Formats: sequence, structure tokens, C-alpha cells
Amino acid sequence: MSLLKRLEKEKEKVRNDKPLTQSTTVINMPQIFDPWRELKGTIHHETIKTIKTDILDPEEVRKLTEKVMEDYIESNSITLPRLEKQRIILEVIDEILGFGPITPLLNDDNISEIMVNGPNQVYIERQGKLEITNVTFYDDAHVLHIIEKIVAPIGRRIDESQPMVDARLPDGSRVNAIIPPLSLKGPIITIRKFSKDPYTAEDLISFGTLTWEMSQLLQACVQGRLNIVVSGGTGSGKTTTLNVLSSFIPEHERIITIEDAAELQLFQSHVVTLETRPPNIEGKGAINIRDLVRNALRMRPERIIVGEVRGGEALDMLQAMNTGHNGSLTTGHANTPRDMLSRLETMVLMAGMDLPMRAIREQISSAIDIIVQQSRLRDGSRKVTHITEVLGMEGDIIVAQDIFKFEQTGVDSNGHVLGGIKPTGIRPRFLDRLTAAGQVLPDSLFIG
Repeated sequence: MSLLKRLEKEKEKVRNDKPLTQSTTVINMPQIFDPWRELKGTIHHETIKTIKTDILDPEEVRKLTEKVMEDYIESNSITLPRLEKQRIILEVIDEILGFGPITPLLNDDNISEIMVNGPNQVYIERQGKLEITNVTFYDDAHVLHIIEKIVAPIGRRIDESQPMVDARLPDGSRVNAIIPPLSLKGPIITIRKFSKDPYTAEDLISFGTLTWEMSQLLQACVQGRLNIVVSGGTGSGKTTTLNVLSSFIPEHERIITIEDAAELQLFQSHVVTLETRPPNIEGKGAINIRDLVRNALRMRPERIIVGEVRGGEALDMLQAMNTGHNGSLTTGHANTPRDMLSRLETMVLMAGMDLPMRAIREQISSAIDIIVQQSRLRDGSRKVTHITEVLGMEGDIIVAQDIFKFEQTGVDSNGHVLGGIKPTGIRPRFLDRLTAAGQVLPDSLFIG
């Protein structure tokens, strides 16, 4: 939604509603004491009413807010310190143009995650560590107001009939919100922020997430059209790694991305982005990832990238990988490469097809070439702990071997995990396929 439309929507709300600060709480929560709460509510209310629809420049909005503020405090003989006045003006502007109290957190590039646990408690993740902030909302209704500002521009809704929603911010950051009655602490917002400039392989090397040798191998695997699954736990950095892998895809190829909420940032010129759709107010019209994977196969894809497989769409993805769509990429939740293979078996069963387990395992072993295992270690650092090759079947078992592996040697006095990522010394079987595709890697890359 454009700024123009958003301001129009705010103006309409002001005409038909009362100021933000007079809204009713959803559940009984302690109120945050703010001596200037009523003043901020009034300034916000009056500024919205006087904004002209052709004003799109944030600087103009700031000037208008300052004028409304000066006029109001002068006409009401209010004495206000200069710093306090500037703080109130900034908070009002954040309410109008941004996302309320969390706007400064969103603008801080050092913060990777924001967790709003009701109106009184906001946590952030900075450099892998959780910190509590002094940011607060007025009440539950204030948090709900911000959730609605996030979800409305992308055509999503949240209410008692649909109390959970996945969304995204204009910069691509991922948002999840859940409200009462499912949440007993009030409305909850979780925002996974993404860097304005997407991370590159060089960035991940500098962070210690992977090594130069691993980067060379993964680049060759992507360009050599091997099928790759990035596996890891929640918050381990799977999407960041998937984004880096996607950057290795040649510019001329047609790429179709499929996600619940579009997060991937690809800069190739021929990219088609598909996003799922939740059901409407009548509970109909939902489009899930499985529907989109099936449709993508009719769109002449050269690469299919699925943000995350978590259900029956795994079967469609495996079938696509097995029927000429080599070089596909996806992520999944699992703690080890072996767990990822087991999870894929479970997800295929969720498709409702009555397939024997051996047939499922054959599908998996023939479709998946590489599993990249990502982990978030106890010190908050994120590392690719395994690059594992899927070899095929031996009897009824899927056989895999590690090409690179992280070995932890201990923890230092500051709590930092010690260890390194080393090759296992095994020469991958897929090297011949890479060589045939023009991706030649020296054997020295795999020697520890």
C-alpha cells in the first residue's frame, strides 16, 4: 500500500474513530504510565486530520507535525522541555509513517529480530543474544493497531476468526502475529529482520558461518544444477543461506520462488515470485505452497526455489526435482542431515498418497543431492555444520556421507564456542557431474 493510500486510511479512521490513546484494551493488562500520552494522542489525531493527500514526503509530514505541536502547546499554554517536545514529535511521526514504538528498532541495522510480547515487554536479538528493551506500547489495542498497519497493505487480516497471520514489511522482513484468545499475554509480534543489502558468500565467510572452500563447493553445486536442501532449526539462518545460494544462479535462467511470505531477495532479471494466500473471511480461497508448486511446473521453470517445505508439498517438490527441474533449492526444519531425510519421509506421507516407504526413500535419494545443515550454536553464532552428499539407497536405507563437518573443541571463558569446519577427506561422487557441467573443483578442496 502506498503512503498516499495509507494516509487516506488513517484520515478515514480519525473521522470515524477516536484518538489512538483512547482505544479500549483487548484484555486486562497493566497500563503504561506516560505523562504526555494524551498530548501525543491529540497531536497524532490533529496531524492526521490536517494532512493533505498530496503530501508524500516524510519531511513535509514532519514539518506539519511540528506546526500542529507548536500551535497546540501555544494555544493551551503548555510548558514543554525542548528535548521532550522533539521526542513527542518523533513518536507521532513514527505512528503516522512508521510502525509506532518499534520503528527505531526496525531502523537499527544491528538488530536482527524484534519480539513484542504484549504491550509491556519488547525483546530484541542483537549479535545472537536476546536483550530486553525499554520500548512499550500503551495497551493491547495499540499493539493491534500496529499489526493492522503491517498486514493490511499485503491484503491479509487478523481478527478473532483468524487470530494468526504471517506477513512481511516493505523491506522484506518477515512478520508473525498472534492475538488473543490464542495468546494469553496480549497481541504478540515477532519480526525477523533482513539486511538492507543481502548477505553475500563473502559476508558468511567473514562471519565464520562457512569457509572459503565450502563456498566454492556450494557455488559449483548450484551452477552445476544439483538439488540442494538447506536444513536447520528455527533462527539458524536457513533463509539467509538460501538467499546466498540463490545468488549463484546464472543471470539468464528463469527462476520461480514460492514462499508463504515473500522474503528471498534475488537480483537476477528473470525471477517470478509466488506467495501463498490465506482463506477469506468465509474460510475459502486459500492457496497453499503445494498449489503453487504444482502451478509452477506449468510455468516453464528452470529453477524452483521453495522457501520452506513443511507438508505435502515435499512430494511435489521431489517429483519436480526428479523430472528435469534440476538445480532446485529449498529449506526444511531439522537438527541434522539424517533428521532432514526422515522429515522428508514424514512430509511425503502428509501428501496423502499411499506409497510404500521404500518408494518414498527412492524418491528422496534420487531427488536430493546435497543437504546443507545450518545450526545456531549456544553462543548465538550461526554456522554451516555439515555439507552432506546423498548417495542413494543401500537396501531400504538412504545412504549419505559428510563432505564438510564442524567439530566443536570446547567453549572459551567468554562463552564462545571453539572449533572449526573441516573437510572429511572424502571426494564427493557428484564431482563427475559437476565436471560435465563445466564446474571443475580441485581434489585439494576436500583434503583436511
